[in-house]
Amino acid sequence: MLSQKTIEIVKSTAPVLEVKGTEITSTFYKNLFTNHPELLNIFNHANQKKGRQQTALANAVYAAAQNIDKLESILPVVKQIAHKHRSLGVKPEHYPIVGEHLLQAIKQVLGEAATDEIIEAWGEAYGVIAGVFIDVEENMYQEAGYRDFKPFIVAKKVMESECVTSFYLQPKEGGNVPTYMPGQYISVRVRIPGEEFTHIRQYSLSSAPMDEYFRISVKREAEQNPIGKVSNFLHDQIAEGSEIEVSAPAGDFYLENGESPVAFISGGVGITPMMSMLEEVARTTPKRRTAFIHASRNEGVHAFKEEVDTHMTGIENGEVGYIYENPLDESLSHFTGYLNKEILKQYVDVGTECYVCGPAPFMKAVIGMLQEMGVSKIRYEFFGPAMDFTKKESVPV
Repeated sequence: MLSQKTIEIVKSTAPVLEVKGTEITSTFYKNLFTNHPELLNIFNHANQKKGRQQTALANAVYAAAQNIDKLESILPVVKQIAHKHRSLGVKPEHYPIVGEHLLQAIKQVLGEAATDEIIEAWGEAYGVIAGVFIDVEENMYQEAGYRDFKPFIVAKKVMESECVTSFYLQPKEGGNVPTYMPGQYISVRVRIPGEEFTHIRQYSLSSAPMDEYFRISVKREAEQNPIGKVSNFLHDQIAEGSEIEVSAPAGDFYLENGESPVAFISGGVGITPMMSMLEEVARTTPKRRTAFIHASRNEGVHAFKEEVDTHMTGIENGEVGYIYENPLDESLSHFTGYLNKEILKQYVDVGTECYVCGPAPFMKAVIGMLQEMGVSKIRYEFFGPAMDFTKKESVPV
């Protein structure tokens, strides 16, 4: 329990953190990796290089300062981050290291303004916040099928489109894979020749829970470094029979049980978690009213079209809408151009439970349109540090 004085000091620093937060977290990561380069085996190098992780941490620290007297209010965010931590293999012993370097960064950036009293208050507050994360993550570790990473064999590799390939992963030691909620993801850890540190990326599971394998579907990225490094490595270097390391399924974006109408709205490779959800609906609640809306550049890069159509034949109240920006054959698309509100209104009403996944601009636009339509049940998945999707605009996929 924090003292009232500590709470007041931490809350009083919130305005400063709002202004200086990114500078503090950038300094924090620089010092952290200088003193503990082994932690680069955990952190996403691409997010670091693009500055997204620094901004996300700054926002998290600011939120903690604002809500230090009512941490339960940010528990949903804590759980979302904890899923990522558990999937990456973050452990209790990492928290003191992070705390030490965070306090150093605050003092380094704020200088004389960071008095001993402020640093002590933040040290005490960080201990409480870290304790919350450690407890939540330990519960997640216990609920997962296994801890850390295990070796898996690529049993099958299947091209789904010009740029998306599926990998069927089976445990090297044999046996079944842990079950999961449709929509969750796994982390894949690889060692790329010539790279000093391992790389970890998270990929949605693209099929409903199966005992014998995980299926992930990976898009080849045009950028080789840093964004597409792991995905392209999987495409180019990982063949059937190859071995990779995988952590147990995680994530708070998954299909909720129920009978309310549901819409799966995806752009590009954002279709992958929707495949898991759609298959689950077809298998367990085929009478549920279901809309599947997918936007892509053209039919050549549209993955899983035949699989979606097959699942939809087993759903009594199912509708499909495909939107191609530049169709190669206009007869294969239901709409040409970009997904807009008029299209959404044909499939979604106020009571529809909507799941959204795709490129960040796509999700921002779709979520904005759904909000304008009065839809309140909106869930979305974004891989990487949290982003603000409140700005409403129509953009290409």
